[in-house]
Amino acid sequence: MNKVLLSLFPFTFYSIILVAQSDEIVISGKVTGENGDPIPGVNIFIKNTSTGTISEFDGSYSIGIPAEAEYIVFSYIGFLTVEEPVNGRNIIDITMIEDTKQLEEIVVTGYSSQKKADVIGSISSLDPAAVKDMPITGLDQALQGQVSGVSVTQSSGTPGGGIMVRVRGNSSISSSNRPLYIVDGIPVRDGGLSTRSFGGQSDNALATLNPNDIESIEILKDASAKAIYGSRAANGVVIITTKRGKVGTPTTFEIDVQRGVIDPTNTIEVLTASELLELQREAMANAEEDPDDAGIPGVTDGIDTDWQDEVMRQAIVQQYQLSAKGGSEKTQFYLSGAYRDEEGVMLNNDFKRATLTANIDHHATSRLSFGINLNGARTKNNRIKGDNFLDGVYNAALTSLPYYQPYDENGNLYVPGDAGYAEFPNFNPVGQALEPRFDTYATRILGGLYARYEIIPNLYFTTKFNLDYVTTIEDQFEPSTTAIGGFLESVGGQGYGIYSTTELSTLLNNNVLSYNSSIGDMHEFGGLVGAEFISRTSRSGSTIGILFPSDDFTYLASSGLIIDGSSFLVNSGLISFFGEVNYKFKSRYLAKASVRYDGSSRFGEDRKFGLFPAVSLGWRVSEEEFLSGAGWLDDLKLRASYGLTGNERIGNFQYLATWGATTAYNGIPAVAPATLGNPSLGWEQTTEFDVGADIAFLSGRIQIIYDYYYNVTNDLLLNEALPFTTGFGSILGNLGEVTNEGMELTVSTVNIDNQLKWTSQFNISTNSNIVQKLATDEPQFSGYNTFTNSTHIVAPGKPLGTFWGLEFLGVDPGTGDAIYLDKNNDGRLTADDGTFIGNAQPDYFGGFTNTFTYKGFDASVFFQYSYGNQMINFGNTTLLNSGEDIQNNQSRVALERWQKEGDISSIPKYEFGNTFNNRFSSRFVEDASYLRLKNVTIGYSLNPEILSKIRLRRLRVYASGTNVWTLTNYSGADPEVNSLDGSTTAQGLDLYTFPQVRTILVGLNLGF
Repeated sequence: MNKVLLSLFPFTFYSIILVAQSDEIVISGKVTGENGDPIPGVNIFIKNTSTGTISEFDGSYSIGIPAEAEYIVFSYIGFLTVEEPVNGRNIIDITMIEDTKQLEEIVVTGYSSQKKADVIGSISSLDPAAVKDMPITGLDQALQGQVSGVSVTQSSGTPGGGIMVRVRGNSSISSSNRPLYIVDGIPVRDGGLSTRSFGGQSDNALATLNPNDIESIEILKDASAKAIYGSRAANGVVIITTKRGKVGTPTTFEIDVQRGVIDPTNTIEVLTASELLELQREAMANAEEDPDDAGIPGVTDGIDTDWQDEVMRQAIVQQYQLSAKGGSEKTQFYLSGAYRDEEGVMLNNDFKRATLTANIDHHATSRLSFGINLNGARTKNNRIKGDNFLDGVYNAALTSLPYYQPYDENGNLYVPGDAGYAEFPNFNPVGQALEPRFDTYATRILGGLYARYEIIPNLYFTTKFNLDYVTTIEDQFEPSTTAIGGFLESVGGQGYGIYSTTELSTLLNNNVLSYNSSIGDMHEFGGLVGAEFISRTSRSGSTIGILFPSDDFTYLASSGLIIDGSSFLVNSGLISFFGEVNYKFKSRYLAKASVRYDGSSRFGEDRKFGLFPAVSLGWRVSEEEFLSGAGWLDDLKLRASYGLTGNERIGNFQYLATWGATTAYNGIPAVAPATLGNPSLGWEQTTEFDVGADIAFLSGRIQIIYDYYYNVTNDLLLNEALPFTTGFGSILGNLGEVTNEGMELTVSTVNIDNQLKWTSQFNISTNSNIVQKLATDEPQFSGYNTFTNSTHIVAPGKPLGTFWGLEFLGVDPGTGDAIYLDKNNDGRLTADDGTFIGNAQPDYFGGFTNTFTYKGFDASVFFQYSYGNQMINFGNTTLLNSGEDIQNNQSRVALERWQKEGDISSIPKYEFGNTFNNRFSSRFVEDASYLRLKNVTIGYSLNPEILSKIRLRRLRVYASGTNVWTLTNYSGADPEVNSLDGSTTAQGLDLYTFPQVRTILVGLNLGF
């Protein structure tokens, strides 16, 4: 790790020496602070030039300036910049004033806010300006590589697709591991909106929110910071605050425009028609079968279709936003409207979003204020099938036989029944992209009202009423020209249609009484108490129809037969009481305690309520007398925290003994027991311990944040096996335990600070995730079915995301057959020879950002990385299948196969029908470590003097590239993807998952 830090993190020392010319005036002097101490290293330069010097150790300086120079600029990190007029003087002494803005920065910590300097919990802040030029669709994408301890994986490259965010690892096996997102005090719906499966890939509810409306993002990571959210906080809390107007600011307008092109970052190299035909004939010959009798064409390149090229395109992304904000002493406002149109690289795939935002605050009297925040969004996601769908577009493009083609001689698509149609398991990938309709419409209203009243000085009462309302309509039709609508016998060959709707609403009311005060200069204290009430409702319905009269009739009203339908209504609620106390003594010793008491409708009668306390202590060592002489040290704060958090995202009614509809023997509808009840079912609870340090030195040039944590999650929800004589196979209980232990380091530096300014930020995180206990000693399996059970295993002593299969030892040079480890030494290869063959957890991950400014120019370079994680390239069980079947194209790696006795190869021989050589094993597990140049941005802002002449406040143009370059040894399309989007137990699985995309765009920011 030390080598990585040293190689990635620059410390720049420099000196600028100027030689006075005969026509120069020499000015000298001394630079000191307000306390009279000298300040060395101050950047001193002539305004609007690069001519300069730095102050010496005793604060003295000497600089030669042209006779016509009017101003000298004094700049130093941690102090306010001084522009001093020359006025014919030869000696200029300067007193610099400390810039307290950073220490006074306000951090949102839940139901309150604190000065950044007083925070003693583990809270990371992300300035949205760091990602403002990136073409991100959802606010969760903004976290990737930017914040230590937060792992973000974009599961595929489809627009509006799922994002997996984990804060300090996975703490649950069967429940959600997603953090709690709070937007302007409203807990918002995250995860997917669609109820339809698209091969393991979901859409993203957070993509309905416009990232450009965000003012700040705080990530609460330890118990001290997040226990105030109690039973919803175990997975971390992400607090998003949107933009608002400021008191006493004039009305200003902003226009933001982005437009760019999108391409895939990578494609998979597969065989040409002649190479595949040669391979197929060889596989038949090795099986002692005649390829001519099997109908395999002779080797030819007469038709050689590149299916990946056929289904992909260079896509266009464009976004437009107009916003206004301002404020008088009484009323402040922020208004914005935005539109985003992002095409997918796959044909017929796109995502559109329109948003409106209005935030208004009004001070009615000196004591009473109230306001409203409202965000409305409408999205349309035109999706396509992908991943493990047999008729998915991308996987079909990889596996389809190249000696077929998409169009006939008249330019018409080949469809089921045509002589040129490949038939099962091959379809026409172009037709599968263009012909179906998979439209998902979402409407979201996120809004709230608040009122705040000062009862007595410093005692405030705040009440809020909030709503998160989301409706989703899914309109799907697969005509007879597609694999499902025209080929699948059970559908009837005359089209297949689905129409489903979902309505989700969260109503919230919280009431908080807060007080802050001080006694002299030594004691500062504050606290709050509150109550919160949350009501959640989910309604959904779905109908499926078949046998349409023709492909011109695409809605269910025209279907000849409705074959399925369903509807659901689910209500749940949460009632909570909470409190928090903060204390600070001499700005040196800090303490905080919080507690929340939650009651949830999701838990059994015996455990419906839970208590979640937390405590933290802080010591600002730099304020002690024994460090008063350490002028190089600006701040040293040590902190520690301990507390309990919970996870109530377990689904509804799981504690109840439920009944379900069934059909009696005589065909009469009836009801029957469905699940056993467990009145003791409760939330999963995490005990969290954290110690950390915040350090700043050399006048803020170097800042370090370090954390160590150890979290134990117990009472995991797991199924406990029951005798089948009970009529049930299992009962759900609180039985398991998982631990997460890790370290986080963030280092920020100012490397150069004059007219050229260069800053860097590097973060690195480690997390060791271990399953400590399950319901029994027997492991659980997940993922895809294999010879040894499944691709993944959940077992005590192993991390979540552990791979399970045969251990591949190589290829026998004599026979070309695969060699596997006979684990139990019984002389046979059976499922009992399954073993641990890898895991998806990285050893460490993080990001590295460098930003540069010079006069009107700015640039940023952002790298994101992950090291030590492995990936199952499950697509290779088909693309390198050693001849198990000959109905799919193969990877070009197949050209390295064993072909004759004595060949040394890691690819077994191809033999038709041979399943032994293609059994799932460590042969399909690869190192998926990567270093990615995530973003490069270059911009230019027009000079203020020119702007004033054309009555503009700001004009900036820029160009930005995302996913520009990736360094990895992974042979698949992308080392970051995951076929089972959001899965906890089946991580690190790539089955024809569409890779990340590369976006190159230009943008304009106009302010007036």
